[in-house]
Amino acid sequence: MRRSDRLALVFLAALALATPLRAERTVLAPVPTVDATPTRKLETAVFAGGCYWGVEGVFSHVKGVELVVSGFAGGPRDRRVDYEMVSVGDTGFAEAVRVTYDPAQVSYGTLLRIFFSVIADPTTLDYQGPDHGTQYRSALFPLNAEQGKAASAYLAQIGKAGLWREPIVTKVERFTGFQNAGQDHQDFMRKNPRHPYILRWDAPKLAAFKAMFPALYRDKPSA
Repeated sequence: MRRSDRLALVFLAALALATPLRAERTVLAPVPTVDATPTRKLETAVFAGGCYWGVEGVFSHVKGVELVVSGFAGGPRDRRVDYEMVSVGDTGFAEAVRVTYDPAQVSYGTLLRIFFSVIADPTTLDYQGPDHGTQYRSALFPLNAEQGKAASAYLAQIGKAGLWREPIVTKVERFTGFQNAGQDHQDFMRKNPRHPYILRWDAPKLAAFKAMFPALYRDKPSA
């Protein structure tokens, strides 16, 4: 791990300890009325929902998910970035995850439901929990027309559900590519379960997922 990354982790740990002992409020989001029809045996979906450690950590415990990779999405297609660049907040990129899943076991719509139930608050503009900036926005990046239809329909559906006090601000964004984060950011929750940030902000999300969706939870995370 580079010295700059170690300093960033120290800062995040200090920030976590300085904030109130709570994660985002969990909400049992509704079952999607519109889902994406699978187009292949293994599908891929991209989500941005704040710090990618927790997003990856939860999705990796979903039955049917084969692989979750932390990285960056949403910026210019021809621009190469890394963690330090994205952390400045002016690149247009967001911390995101790429989820490879078996649609015979879990659908895109179910992943959307999990995402908004326990991972991301769809009412906070350009921030999640203690992390502020456009790089921490919540966004959906459909990879095909089926996902685009399901994502737009689900945002409209949860906007009418009345489960959140504030308006829904999560948006569907055009997919311009995905860039992997460094290896030291992959499987971060699994490798660092006692990290203060994980304990404060991400472990509660995983616990909520296990409690709210026991039939979809698996103990051993995906690769």
